[in-house]
Amino acid sequence: MSLLTEMDVRSRDLFRRLVETYLETGEPVGSRTLSRGPGVDVSPATIRNVMADLTELGILSAPHASAGRIPTERGLRLFIDGIMEIGEPSEAERRALEADAGAEGAADLLSRAAGALSGLTRTASLIVTSKSDRPLRHVEFVRLDPERALAVLVDDRGDVENRLIALPAGLPAASLERASNFLNAQVAGRTISQARREVLEQLDAQRGQLDDLSADLVRRGVAEVGPGSGGPQLIVRGQANLLEGAGADLERIQQLFEEIERKQGLIDLLEAAKDGEGVRVFIGSENRLFSLSGSAVVAAPYRDAERNIVGVVGVVGPTRLNYARVVPLVDYTAEIVTRLIR
Repeated sequence: MSLLTEMDVRSRDLFRRLVETYLETGEPVGSRTLSRGPGVDVSPATIRNVMADLTELGILSAPHASAGRIPTERGLRLFIDGIMEIGEPSEAERRALEADAGAEGAADLLSRAAGALSGLTRTASLIVTSKSDRPLRHVEFVRLDPERALAVLVDDRGDVENRLIALPAGLPAASLERASNFLNAQVAGRTISQARREVLEQLDAQRGQLDDLSADLVRRGVAEVGPGSGGPQLIVRGQANLLEGAGADLERIQQLFEEIERKQGLIDLLEAAKDGEGVRVFIGSENRLFSLSGSAVVAAPYRDAERNIVGVVGVVGPTRLNYARVVPLVDYTAEIVTRLIR
C-alpha cells in the first residue's frame, strides 16, 4: 500500500496545500496559515496534529524551532508523482518560447531555446546535445601544430563544427589539402556515417591517388569526426537567475554554481532523462551531483526527424521550483526543439 493511500482525505488535502504554499513562498508553513486557506474548515490545533503525523511519516520537516513545516525531498517526490496537477503553458508562454527559440542553424536554435526557457522559468536552463551527423557540404583540415589539426565540418544547414584530431607524424602541408579534397569528393551531400564504408573502400581502390600519410589522415578523419565521437555537449543559460531571491540560501546557490561547473556530472544526470518518455524530475540527493546544494532538475528529451532521442532540455534550480508550471514549459520546449531541429 502506498503512502498516499494510507493518508486520509484531510491529510492529503492539507499536505497538498502546505507544499503548494511552500513552493510559492519558500518559507516554513504554519498551522495558522493553512487554517486561513479557502475551503479549510478545521482548527489550527487539528492541523498541527496532522502536520505532526506527516512529519513522523518523513514527508514534512521542521527546519527551525517554530511550528512551521516544509516538505522533505521524500515529500516533494510524493507531491510531484501523486498529487500535483500539471497544466499547459499559456498562449503567451507558447508564443514566447516559439519566437525566441526560432533560429537558423542548430547551434543557434539550441542556445536561443535555452535562453527562452531560462527567461520564463527564472532558473538556469540546460541543454545536452550530441555532435551532429547531418549531411555535409564541406570538410577541411586545418593544421594547429605538427601533431594536431582541426577537422572543420560545414553541414547542409551551414552549421560549422570543429573536431580536434591527431595528425600522422611528418605530415606535409600538401597532404592536408589532398586529404580534404579526397574526403569532400566522397562525402558531399552525405553524413560521415553514411559515407564511411565507401570512403575506406575508395582508399583501398585508389592507392595511387593518395600518399600513405594523406590516406592515414583520411582514415583518422572518418573515425574521429563521426556521430558521437565528440561526446555530448552542454549548453547552460541564465545562471544569474538563481541569485534572484536567494536570501538566506545564498550559500546553497553558490554551491549549486560549483555543481553546474562540474559539467560531466551534469551531462550524466541529464543523459539519464533519455531513459524514459516525457519529463523527468530529479530532486536533491536523489542524485549525488546535488548532494550539497539539494537542488532539483526538470528535464525532457528531444528527438531528430527519425524520432531518435538526440539530446535533453531542462532547468536546474532550488527544490522550491513551481513544478506545476515548470514541467509543462520544459516539455513544450523539448517539443519545439524536436520540431525545429529536423
